[in-house]
Amino acid sequence: MDSPPSRPSSPKPSDDLSHGVPKDWKFWCIIFSVALSIFLTAIEFTSIGAALPTIAHSLKGEQFIWVGSAYALGETALVPLCGGLSQIIGRQPIMLSALSLFALGSTICGAASTMNMLIAGRGIQGLGAGAITSSMQIILSDLVTLRERGTFSGLMALSWAIGGGVGPVIGGSLAQSGKWRWLFYLNPPICAFNAIMVLLFLRLKTPPATLREKLSKMDIIGNFLVTGSTTSVVIGLTWGGVQYPWLSGHVLSPLVIGLIGLVVFIIYEIYFCKPPVVPIVLRMDWTGASGYIQSFLIAMVLATLSYWFPIFFEACKDKSPSIAGVDIFGLSYSISLIAIMAGIAVKKTGNYSIPIYSGWMLTIIGAGLLTTLRADSSLAKSVGFQIVIGGGVGIVYVATLFPILASLPVTQSAPAMALYVFSRNFGYIWGVTAGGAIIQNELKRNLPASFLTQFPQGVEIAFETIPVIPSLEQPLKDAVRNAFGTTLKVIWQLVLGVAMAGSLCSIGMKQLQLHTKIDKDWGRDESAVNYKWSRASQPAQQTENMKEALSA
Repeated sequence: MDSPPSRPSSPKPSDDLSHGVPKDWKFWCIIFSVALSIFLTAIEFTSIGAALPTIAHSLKGEQFIWVGSAYALGETALVPLCGGLSQIIGRQPIMLSALSLFALGSTICGAASTMNMLIAGRGIQGLGAGAITSSMQIILSDLVTLRERGTFSGLMALSWAIGGGVGPVIGGSLAQSGKWRWLFYLNPPICAFNAIMVLLFLRLKTPPATLREKLSKMDIIGNFLVTGSTTSVVIGLTWGGVQYPWLSGHVLSPLVIGLIGLVVFIIYEIYFCKPPVVPIVLRMDWTGASGYIQSFLIAMVLATLSYWFPIFFEACKDKSPSIAGVDIFGLSYSISLIAIMAGIAVKKTGNYSIPIYSGWMLTIIGAGLLTTLRADSSLAKSVGFQIVIGGGVGIVYVATLFPILASLPVTQSAPAMALYVFSRNFGYIWGVTAGGAIIQNELKRNLPASFLTQFPQGVEIAFETIPVIPSLEQPLKDAVRNAFGTTLKVIWQLVLGVAMAGSLCSIGMKQLQLHTKIDKDWGRDESAVNYKWSRASQPAQQTENMKEALSA
């Protein structure tokens, strides 16, 4: 077996690199098209939480947790494969395919007549969303240097936050008016517009090689192991304590198989795979590895907050779905604004360690404050606590990619970013499924027995009753609200524990030099676009551009 190569702390002068591409109008059109894609996925991820009780009631479904889990699973499963495919066929075809999958899944969700059909559509949506997110990170690596990456990561965070902020309002408003299907029907036309933008402007290089040479670089076994293992873990988490007891074979078997599969995947990548999905230079490097672990943990925090916080306002505060969406603006926009500031700070100073340490501390403080929330806590407290934890999440969310990429030569940015997105999306799965499992299990324990007896089908049906809590008679109404408040406190305790684990993982992380160049084999394909667009703007160079295109 080969010994792992040593990790360069900074790019060598002899590396085959070039500076970032010019920031002209075509560059900003690419950035806009990518940001629009992220905006779409953010709306879809966050809007479902506010609308879910109404949707579950409308479809009479018992498996509401799978509405979130299927999306998160699809968003994660094929991300490593997308990284490999983007190296083979280029970035543009992957992004177009991703938008097509997202639109198809949205159409199925909008037309769903059963909960199973909705879950299937959400899974297809997730496949598209995962490919979109992975492609976004890879495209940014192609276009901008790591030193300036913080600013553009902040812009993507702003796009995500705008979508994440309006998502619960849109989802809640449509659910409240009985038109929740339009939450999905609006996506295909936006995807079509964005696909046109991608076709026109996302013209990036693809290094020349035969199809056989490119396919030989695909890690089929690794992708199969990671996809199957992830699916197995999600099944166990979703079934646990709801359909089957936690210690039953139905739950333990998929959990154990999935976790063992992930261990086998890591061992295979380290010692047997050539080339691996996991960048080989990270084998002995704690700085890069901690970046992946922290990405997983902060994504788990973000998913838990985004998905389950609206339930606090709907169940405990008698808020409508649309108003509940407005009430989590403190979380959404504190994340985006602080993320942009953190990205600019990293660009200015080149230091990512201090932002990460401070971000985790702020997240811990915010999570600790959330654990004090009760059903009768004031609105000022619930919003103010959101701003505190949102600021911490925003800092860490943007900064964790820097220790990963700083540990690598820029030629390995694409597979590294695919794995980065996988680790984040895997964190989303745990946030959604673990939060859902807590809600279902704790509601069994905390809801009044007289209330539960009305739902012999199980506590998942009781979850559907959130929209009717305001109409319950006293003292049952307060008892149900307090039950939800007590249940959600356990979720905030989970967030606190995850934040503390993330802070511990940042210990020992080194501060490395940030790259100031990009891989010249990628970036914008000027031979494909310069002549086409220069006729109107630079007539004097028309002949020269034609000569260059013909010679190429």
